[in-house]
Amino acid sequence: MSKAYEMVIGLEVHVELKTASKIFCACSTEFGQEPNTQVCPVCLGLPGSLPVLNGQVVEYAVTAGLATNCQITSVGKQDRKNYFYPDLPKAYQISQYDQPLCEKGFIEVAGKDGNKKIGITRIHIEEDAGKLVHHPELGTLIDYNRGGVPLIEIVSEPDIRSAQEAKMYLQKLRGILLYTGISDCKMNEGSFRCDVNLSVRKKGESTFGTRTEMKNLNSFNAVTRAIENEFQRQIKLVEAGGSVVQETRRWDQDKNKSFSMRTKEDAHDYRYFPDPDLQPIIIEDDYVKKLQAAMPELPDVKKKRYIESYDLSEYDADQIALDFSIAEFFETAVDCYYQPKLMANLLIAEVIKLVDKEEGLLKISPEAFAQMVELIDSGVINTSIAKKVLDILWEKGGIPLEIVEAYDMKLITDEAMLEPVVKVVIEENPSIIEDYRSGKDKALQSLVGKVMQQTQGKADPVMTLDLIKKIISKK
Repeated sequence: MSKAYEMVIGLEVHVELKTASKIFCACSTEFGQEPNTQVCPVCLGLPGSLPVLNGQVVEYAVTAGLATNCQITSVGKQDRKNYFYPDLPKAYQISQYDQPLCEKGFIEVAGKDGNKKIGITRIHIEEDAGKLVHHPELGTLIDYNRGGVPLIEIVSEPDIRSAQEAKMYLQKLRGILLYTGISDCKMNEGSFRCDVNLSVRKKGESTFGTRTEMKNLNSFNAVTRAIENEFQRQIKLVEAGGSVVQETRRWDQDKNKSFSMRTKEDAHDYRYFPDPDLQPIIIEDDYVKKLQAAMPELPDVKKKRYIESYDLSEYDADQIALDFSIAEFFETAVDCYYQPKLMANLLIAEVIKLVDKEEGLLKISPEAFAQMVELIDSGVINTSIAKKVLDILWEKGGIPLEIVEAYDMKLITDEAMLEPVVKVVIEENPSIIEDYRSGKDKALQSLVGKVMQQTQGKADPVMTLDLIKKIISKK
């Protein structure tokens, strides 16, 4: 049934900017402080208080626009977006409506037929709302510390056609923003969160269906699961003769299900009007040129350099360049010991998995990683043993060579030590020897594997294979 339909997705990404103070006042933006200790009359919206725009917010927003190929406006303004939620004490949010700072950009992600451009409609600045805390005994509590923390909202075009594309777009966007340094993009702290607008239509149709919006998804896993679930929900509804309602839905990660929150508002429902307390934002060409000149090397450029300078595959270069911390780690390690291909393989196969489990935390130094790679390159250990060394480094730290010696992990390269083990394995597996003698050359690899098991992975595989052939030939 779902094969007859396609999903149409647009994403709204909210990014908290890494400024020391809030967007319109001097209150701290530090995360995790005691509730309602980082507030003042301005961010609480008390009568008579006046907002003053934080200039760094504009700088960071324009930087984000330049990094995502946007056009930068020369004159922007700020608007009041009127609605009442309990986490917005003013009963309106200061945002931007018809004159955002950045428009008409794009980023590229890998598609089935080469790179695919996903358009960015706009990037605008606004203030974050407070946070509701639902307590089982005390009821709903409000923490206004987050109220007034500066945000940029990055709105994509409805160019995304799968959950995987949405994930790749978000990963690429997050990577770009981390490179610019404008946000820490910590998804577990809400610094990078996403609203998913999704509709379905029959394949081949050009008109859009009615969309729903799922709010505040803060992990790649939540985004992909929510998209797949909502896609199936809308198809079932349409196939049963029902109609999709334009609404806002809440995704419940534990129940793997979304729930209706409210009917989705349109722009006119918010009664936008220019904020009378704030001046227009004038952005001059020289200002934009200055920010463009200060732009760091972004993931696509870095990826190209890795392919050309280190002879990495496109996939390996992309995986490393996408994450700012991994890329820095890789380049430092390569400077310590020049073996980029081996390092890239180990990073992608082992280190990135460990980093994902630790929510982005790298618990080993690039210098220790380079020392471990040198041990592989010099034949002291192999990649199988390196995984064990890496686990110990990750959990306990230390010096790779000392770990190898302390845990007796060095490869057995002495033929005299290896020969008795090989002979026993040959004697215990006569059928494999027969397979080899009947022309199945690859049969001996299973014997190598058995020797590796007997030696806890310490046998040199090349020496082992040569020794097996040597002993068999004498029989």
